[in-house]
Amino acid sequence: MLRGILLIGTLLFASATIAEEQTGYISDDIYIYIHGGPGNQYRILGSIEAGQKITLTGETDGDYSKIIDHKEREGWVKTDFLTQHTTFRYQLPDLQSQLQQAQQQMQSAISAKAQESSQIDELKSQLAEAKQALSQATKDRDEAQQQLTALHDDAQYKMWREGGLIAAIGALIAVVLVYLPRPRAKKRDRWF
Repeated sequence: MLRGILLIGTLLFASATIAEEQTGYISDDIYIYIHGGPGNQYRILGSIEAGQKITLTGETDGDYSKIIDHKEREGWVKTDFLTQHTTFRYQLPDLQSQLQQAQQQMQSAISAKAQESSQIDELKSQLAEAKQALSQATKDRDEAQQQLTALHDDAQYKMWREGGLIAAIGALIAVVLVYLPRPRAKKRDRWF
């Protein structure tokens, strides 16, 4: 029974300890030692680099707090050297990733703008070619209309000329016929 009570007590203490644990960080501007107890007089268990992630157990004693470091070592460090804010050590990779994404987006935007500029230049070139083709077509149409007008005028001139020639020939024939000797009429008094 005593064992059962001790086991339950241990579990309750462990669960209370686990419930109080929080993520924390060592300040960015220091490199500290982790001690075996709450003070400088305790043995040094190792060092922790600036900005390193740690787990706060919730236990404090004076100016010291009990932590578990990234190597699973349990020890004490000065509370003033702890922070709840994410440190540059962990922010930097995120910021670098965000910067890289922003640079890629910017590069994509620049590429898209260059492509749009290229398309605009191509469309301008096509428009200039279309204007030139329209100008040439208009010039060809005007020349064709002039040729058609000239052919029409030539046809009318030819018709008038041929008509005048026919009229002149007809008048000449009429004049010739008028002056041709007429056959004499035979006398009717003769009997055959």
